[in-house]
Amino acid sequence: MNAPGSNPLELWLPDLGRFDPQHPVRALLRKADGLASGAKGYLAGLAERFVVPGGLPAAALTRELMAGDAADASWLCADPAWVQPDLNGVRLLACGQMQLSMEEAQAFARPLKPVFGDAGMILEVSSPDHWHLRLPTDAPLPAFAAPEQALGEDLFEHLPQGADGRRWRVLINEVQVLLHQHPLNAERRARGMPPINSLWLWGGGRLPDVVRTRLAGVIGDDVLLGALAKRAGISVAARSAASVEAAAPGWMIDLQDLPVDEIATTWLASVQVLARRQPLQLSFASGERWLSHPWHRLRFWRGSSQ
Repeated sequence: MNAPGSNPLELWLPDLGRFDPQHPVRALLRKADGLASGAKGYLAGLAERFVVPGGLPAAALTRELMAGDAADASWLCADPAWVQPDLNGVRLLACGQMQLSMEEAQAFARPLKPVFGDAGMILEVSSPDHWHLRLPTDAPLPAFAAPEQALGEDLFEHLPQGADGRRWRVLINEVQVLLHQHPLNAERRARGMPPINSLWLWGGGRLPDVVRTRLAGVIGDDVLLGALAKRAGISVAARSAASVEAAAPGWMIDLQDLPVDEIATTWLASVQVLARRQPLQLSFASGERWLSHPWHRLRFWRGSSQ
């Protein structure tokens, strides 16, 4: 693994297919050099940049970042979610970022805590969007799909299967019944907001002793990215025009969670400053990679640099 700082500044962007031919990011690509493709997707992208022995325990990492008490237990993310039945099953339509206040989150969680308590687990509301289950240290965990794998798909296809998964299917069903009856959901519907009618369990495991990375630092607002960076002992900066324009080689700027229109209107000017000053690797969540050098703007035969 290369020493931090020996790599170009990396810009992590949404799927390339979301950028239409007129998007200004495409102008950078026309003059850049193509690289070998990398990992596809959010979790795979994180796993490519951060080496965690035994997998990526998102729950333990984010709980440690938020509360500092993740050691000596197994954890699961139990994020508030919206599911909806249709003719072909029940689909996951949203998970996290449900516009909850902490007071509302605690109210939704209150009737669920005894259910998890009876199962030997503790439900913790770490933030309005990020809830966690504390499990006994050696509790066996079936495989749980991450939200990005299940969004828009039939819930049944992503629930733990077999005899080992039955306990979890029963538990999830009980949670959904209680949330469906919760009076706060009527208030949310009256405000035109989706209900909180399920929890999505994922990211299980224990806090890793070590996380390694080739990155020197990261700029972004994603909680799991920040948790990995902190565990790896590298710098983390919130996303702002100033932090982006000050980014140095070996760092990564995370924009992959943003709408492409927002990248054009809010962040492009800062990206163009970077591209004129230093090598810039453009990495898309769909796997494509390009490398742009400052002198590439002189490649006039490849089209407008905008």
